[in-house]
Amino acid sequence: MHYQNPRNSSQLPAWLALQTHRLQMNNFNMQAAFTAHPQRFSKFSIEHEGVVLDFSKNLIDEQTLQLLIQLAQQCQLDSAIAAMFRGDCINSTEQRPALHAALRMPADKQLLLDGVDIVAQVQQAHAKMHNLVEQVHSGSWLGYTGKRITDVVNIGIGGSFLGPQLAVEALQPFSLNKVNCHFLANIDSSAFYQLSRQLDPETTLFIISSKSFGTLETLKNALAVRQWLLNLGCSTADLSKHFVAVSSNTDKAIEFGIDPANILPMWDWVGGRYSLWSAIGLPIALTVGMDNFKQMLAGAHSMDQHFQQAPFAENMPVIMALLGVWYVNFWGARSQAVLPYDNYLQSLPDYLQQLDMESNGKQVRHDGSPLGYDSGPVIWGNIGTNGQHAYHQLLLQGSQLIPADFIIAVNSQNPIADHQQWLYANCLSQSQALMCGKKRQAVEDELREKGCTEDEILRLAPHKEILGNRPSNSLILDQLDPKRLGALIALYEHKVYVQSVIWGVNAFDQWGVELGKELGDKIYQLLNQPQKQAATDASTQGLIKLYKDKLTSSPP
Repeated sequence: MHYQNPRNSSQLPAWLALQTHRLQMNNFNMQAAFTAHPQRFSKFSIEHEGVVLDFSKNLIDEQTLQLLIQLAQQCQLDSAIAAMFRGDCINSTEQRPALHAALRMPADKQLLLDGVDIVAQVQQAHAKMHNLVEQVHSGSWLGYTGKRITDVVNIGIGGSFLGPQLAVEALQPFSLNKVNCHFLANIDSSAFYQLSRQLDPETTLFIISSKSFGTLETLKNALAVRQWLLNLGCSTADLSKHFVAVSSNTDKAIEFGIDPANILPMWDWVGGRYSLWSAIGLPIALTVGMDNFKQMLAGAHSMDQHFQQAPFAENMPVIMALLGVWYVNFWGARSQAVLPYDNYLQSLPDYLQQLDMESNGKQVRHDGSPLGYDSGPVIWGNIGTNGQHAYHQLLLQGSQLIPADFIIAVNSQNPIADHQQWLYANCLSQSQALMCGKKRQAVEDELREKGCTEDEILRLAPHKEILGNRPSNSLILDQLDPKRLGALIALYEHKVYVQSVIWGVNAFDQWGVELGKELGDKIYQLLNQPQKQAATDASTQGLIKLYKDKLTSSPP
C-alpha cells in the first residue's frame, strides 16, 4: 500500500481560497504588519532542538497561515506523515517505502518491514562502522607496506557524495584529526589526477559508495584508483587493505577485490539523497568519530519526532514547506535562495539542490496525470557574506520574487575578536533590507544632504530606491554542532516531503536522472566505435563528429 494525495490539489477548497486570498494580499506590507502587531515575531517563530525558525518576515497574515494549514489537512498530510514513518510504499513507482528516518531511530526502538526489524539491521551496520572506525583510528588497519592509514577517499556521486561532504565540512571543528578525508565524485579525470597528487598510496583507504556497485562515475573512478595502486607497487592480493565498500551488491564488490568483512550494507528502502545517516556516512564517522556521528543521528531523530507530533501551526518542516508552496503556486516564485552565514556550511546549498530538485522536480502526479501547476523551485545560494557582494543585488532590486533562507549560528566555533557579531549583523541586515528596502523619500533626502541638485536627485533616485517587502526565513542555531546539524538536515528532508504531498508527486524516484544515464551510454558507444549508426538528432551527430575530428589522442 502507499499514500497518495487523493485529489488534484488545485481543485481543493483551500487552494481556491488561497487564490482569492492572494489577490487580497496585493497591498500587504510587512513593515506595517509589524507595526500593527508588535507580537508578530513571537507568533511567527518556532524553536526546536537548538534551532529557531523565524518566519515573521513573510508575506503572510494569520488568515494566510490558516488557509495553508487547511490545504495541508485537505491533502491528508497527517496520513502521509504516518505512512512514511510506518513504512508504507510511498515511493509509488518503485513500490518501496522511504525509511531514512529509521536510520536514526534509537536502538531500543523497533520497526518491522516484511517481518524484519530494520532498526536492528541498522544498529548492526552502525556497529560494523564503529569497528572499522576504531581500526583506522587506532592504527591497527595497515596498508600494503605495513603503514597506518592517514587519508580516506570517498568514491561516490549524488547522495553518496553530497551528504557526507556536507557533514564532514560542517563538523570540521569536531574532527578527531585521525585521518584526512577527501571526496572523488566527478568522472573528469582531472579530478582524480589532482587528488592523487595529495595522496600516498601506502597510507590511503578508499570507500566505494554505490548501492549497485555499477554507477558509472563511481565504478570508473574506483577502477582508476585500483590501477593507480597496482602501478605504484600494491599487489593484487593486497588491494583489499585499501578498499571498503558500501553497497547492496556484495558479489560485485567481492569481485572487485574487497574483503567481505569490509562491505557495509545499503537498503532499497533508503534513497541515495537520504542516505548519509547510513553506512554512507562512514566518512563522517571517520572524521568526527562514532560518538559525534550518533549525536547527528540523535538531532535528526529529535526533528523526526517534532515533525510527527507538533501541530501543523507549530511544526517547523510543515511551516517551511507551506511557505514554499505559497510562493511557488500563488506568487509565481521560480527559485529559492539558501544563504548560510557559516563557512562550515558552504556545501549546504549544493546538498539541498539534490535533496529538493531531484525529489520534487516532477511533472506528473502519483497517478500519472499532469500536475497543471508548478512544483520544485530552483534551489541556489552560497556563503552569505560573499553573496552580499554579488547576487544579493538581484534579491534586493531584481524583478523576480525570490524567497530566501538565512542560516546562522549564534556562537562561532572559532571566535576572533568581534567577527561573529559582524557576521550576525550582516545576516540580520540582509533579511531586514529585503523586508524594509529603501523608500524613495529616504533616498531623496539622503541625496539632498549630500548636496545634490534637484536634477541629480531626479536622475539618481529611481536607481537607489529599493522596494523591499521581499520574504525570507531566518534559521538560527545555538551553535553548529553534530546534533544541530542533524536537526537542520532532517528539517529540510521533511520540508521536501511535505511539499511533495501538497503537490501530489513522488519525492523518492528520479527517472529524469535515469534517462541521462541511458543516453550517455548510447553516445559513449557512438564515440568509441566505427560509425555504423548515426545519432538520433543532427546536433548530437555533429558534436560526435567534432569530437572525433579534434581528438588528439585515443583513449586507453
